[in-house]
Amino acid sequence: MDPYPQLASLQQGAAETGDISPEEFRRFGHEVVDWIAEYLGGVGELPVLGAVRPGEVAAKLPASAPEQPESLDEILRDFRDVIVPGTMHWNHPAFLAYFAITGSGPGILGEMLAAALNNNAMLWRTGPAQTELEERTLDWLRQLLGLPEVFRGTIQDTASISTLIAVAAAREEAGLDVREEGMSGRGLPKLRLYCSQETHSSIEKAGITLGIGRTGTRKIATDDAFRMDPAALERAIEEDRASGIRPFCVVATAGTTSTSSIDPVPAIADVCERHGLWLHVDAAYGGSAAVVPELRGVLAGAERADSIVVNPHKWLFVPIDCSVLYLRRPEVVRRAFSLVPEYLVTPEGESVTNLMDYGPALGKRFRSLKLWMTLRRFGAEGMAARIREHVRLARLFAAWVDAEPGWERMAPVPLSLVVFRHRPEGMDDEATDAHNERVMAAVNAGGEALLSHTRLNGRTALRLAVGNLRTTEAHVAHAWTLLRRAVTEA
Repeated sequence: MDPYPQLASLQQGAAETGDISPEEFRRFGHEVVDWIAEYLGGVGELPVLGAVRPGEVAAKLPASAPEQPESLDEILRDFRDVIVPGTMHWNHPAFLAYFAITGSGPGILGEMLAAALNNNAMLWRTGPAQTELEERTLDWLRQLLGLPEVFRGTIQDTASISTLIAVAAAREEAGLDVREEGMSGRGLPKLRLYCSQETHSSIEKAGITLGIGRTGTRKIATDDAFRMDPAALERAIEEDRASGIRPFCVVATAGTTSTSSIDPVPAIADVCERHGLWLHVDAAYGGSAAVVPELRGVLAGAERADSIVVNPHKWLFVPIDCSVLYLRRPEVVRRAFSLVPEYLVTPEGESVTNLMDYGPALGKRFRSLKLWMTLRRFGAEGMAARIREHVRLARLFAAWVDAEPGWERMAPVPLSLVVFRHRPEGMDDEATDAHNERVMAAVNAGGEALLSHTRLNGRTALRLAVGNLRTTEAHVAHAWTLLRRAVTEA
């Protein structure tokens, strides 16, 4: 017996809704999947950075939406002819800028299935499988990272939002009744959030958003390896308390953006415990390395944190966006954010997790599906092998830099990022900065590789970050060839 007797008539009415029919979907779906397969297989042959100028893509698009329906043939043609040429290809194996990412095959399939289900798992009852898969998958990941059982994970979109939630929880835990009374007009003490000089800008932005203000975020000095100085942190806390300022949260980083430096989290945790402060560990990039047994030290001390963020979309081959926030005491986040109108009340006696309670967003996409599929397809050993290879490639590139006259490495290489520059003999600092900017521009303009830059101790430095699933030693070696060629032309 057909379990869905009305399905045929519903399908026949698809045209009346304006949607495409199942037959059309099958046809164009095959076309899209074929395009994706060819793209993933050949993305390395494309320029990493689309050769377009600002406004060029928009100029090829109509100024307003069409009055009448257009065919998917036309739409997909414009995707290929207008959108793709103007795209920076983050999936390119020679994408070595920022922190390289990968949209892997299983993750892409998971994203497609999630879009088809179109589920909003704000409550358990609006997404039972989605809620429970998220909980189970994040517990798998917790085990892979070596974190203790006390931590419970939730998926957010990016580390910026994960960190915002963590800092909001720290503010809630400070007992200032901000949830009910707000931040203004009550004579509250000035709050202080601490991070290092090398911390990601999302920490400061969280302070701005939560009413801490930019002046409420105090940046702590770092050592010669760009790691937070715990002694300087403790002095800052004591100075602030003596001045009537209320310390409430410290953010340590396991893999800073500029250098991938790993803060001494055990010592920072000691400081936080002595002063009763919330400790958040930003391991958005570096945390993934903990799936490699010999690299698990990247999260040393994180087991003592109140919250930890790890981004599977950075180095675990999950398509963006998928950020995991682990919480020691999830009830604090729930206390900070849970707000349940009558139409969202869970039936009495139903003890379940409602994902809407653990952050500012009510809607919850089915992000765990792509993470679950990726973890299953690669397995723990497959993940570890690929990350281990990325670290090897970075250290190999660092060795080439160290051995070549005129080149210098600007920071240690604990993971898969190398920070370096070319310094011609006799050239002053400002001229060297300009020289390296020209070198990077020359490499990037060719489209065969893409690098990014930062500033360390006031000086321009280049960054080569290995992290794409398809990056091989040949891609790293070619980037080195391009760099050496560029210095003769810059």
